[in-house]
Amino acid sequence: MTQTDLVPVRRALISLSDKDGLEDRARRLQDRGVEILSTGGTLKALKAAGIDALDVSDVTEFPEMMDGRLKTLHPRVHGGLLGRRDNAEDRESMAAHSIPEIDLLFVNLYPFERTVSEGAPFEECIENIDIGGPAMLRAAAKNHPFVAVCTDNEDADAVLEAMDANDGATPLELRRALAAKTYARTASYDAAVSSWFAAENGETAPAYRVFGGKLIEALRYGENPHQAAAFHAGGAPRPGVASARQIQGKALSYNNLADADAAFELAGEFDPEAGAAAVIVKHANPCGVATGKSVLDAYERAFTADPVSAFGGIVAFNQPIDAETADALTKIFLEVVIAPDADKAALDILSGKTNLRVLLTGSMPDANQASWTVKSVAGGLLVQERDWGMITAEDLKTVTEREPTEQELADLLFAWKVVKHTKSNAIVYAKDGMTAGVGMGQTSRVEAARLAVRKAEDTAKENEWDTPMTQGSACASDAFFPFADGLEAAISAGATAVIQPGGSVRDDEVIAAANAAGIAMVFTGMRHFRH
Repeated sequence: MTQTDLVPVRRALISLSDKDGLEDRARRLQDRGVEILSTGGTLKALKAAGIDALDVSDVTEFPEMMDGRLKTLHPRVHGGLLGRRDNAEDRESMAAHSIPEIDLLFVNLYPFERTVSEGAPFEECIENIDIGGPAMLRAAAKNHPFVAVCTDNEDADAVLEAMDANDGATPLELRRALAAKTYARTASYDAAVSSWFAAENGETAPAYRVFGGKLIEALRYGENPHQAAAFHAGGAPRPGVASARQIQGKALSYNNLADADAAFELAGEFDPEAGAAAVIVKHANPCGVATGKSVLDAYERAFTADPVSAFGGIVAFNQPIDAETADALTKIFLEVVIAPDADKAALDILSGKTNLRVLLTGSMPDANQASWTVKSVAGGLLVQERDWGMITAEDLKTVTEREPTEQELADLLFAWKVVKHTKSNAIVYAKDGMTAGVGMGQTSRVEAARLAVRKAEDTAKENEWDTPMTQGSACASDAFFPFADGLEAAISAGATAVIQPGGSVRDDEVIAAANAAGIAMVFTGMRHFRH
């Protein structure tokens, strides 16, 4: 096949679900003498705008039918897209069967993803699975040496600009790039359909698993400067970093996005109707988390929990930011602030910190929403449900002689939410709705407990407290204590109540140690490993 550089556009087929900007782009084609073929609603819109367009049915001599299910699946359409202009047999076939050459295809697909996200019934979702569109797009992309293919307005604008620069022709480099993008778009579309169908069928391990997503932005680099990276939107719609509006600040880095996601997901554990919560994250781990009487109160308490680690951190809120909170946020160097919203006064104050990245999501994520996570390994993918497991007071089993007090119970549940979002092995101390010490990412659970204590002691010195906040605290462990030594470390730190999954062969030893110390301990029956 000849790789011809400039190919003139003489005939275009346009069939759009989203018709935004259609009139302007079609008129530019018409002004260049391009014959336009179209279908259904797109054809009606073109004619209503006074733009000449030919019904595809007049070309195929076959009527649109089955409520639009069948209209472009015809040899005269696909032959026009697939026919090789430099192949004598193809040209003979096209002439013999009155197949017109199609030089430009502009198709955006039925809004399947949006239909699903809006909670439409099964039958409506099925009808929003596009068949003819992907078939045409793939055909045109395959024949990119001669056909330019567009899947969205950005593509169409690129083609129009190229035609303006090349006397109505498109260059090969652009057609190749559009072809590559088209296959990615149809793959992403199929991924959405197959994932939805598997979920509808209750399949947790389908024979084939595919993921797709649209580029949000290319990133300067990944975790380190020598790693290429990009940010794509994909999966189930969820308020967070992928949907947020960046109000100000420099471009977000890979690490900024990962940390902001970790912070906001933890903030999502706290119901905004129940009160304000603030989360400070550093290197994907919480370093200060607190609830408060106001957004400002929650932030000040979270900051107090570990003022050293907060420097250069990410702050997330479960309620909109007000002016007072914004003023407090400007007193320290922060990388990112993410919240559902912020009032104008707050934004005016934050704008004084020009490098501070401010993200507004519009709402909070649902901590109970099921979705999937994926991690690449050599030669494969590890896929699992997002950890949406929740524990309430009714789910707890007291295993010690002493029951937790009302305040201890509240702190236990608070600590349990935080430990869920802390890298394993993880130990979290909490007191009065505020983290007192966080130990994360250790190879030994007892070492995680000791690390949390050391951090609590450092925080006490920084705040000039007489004693660390671990005194009289509640302690959460993301998995069971395999030995009594981890619990004993928590007791030595001053913990008076412990929450843990239970399930160790040495549970009896651990319970005995708790009873000997006179502390309360509850089992959740659920662990929160976060490797």
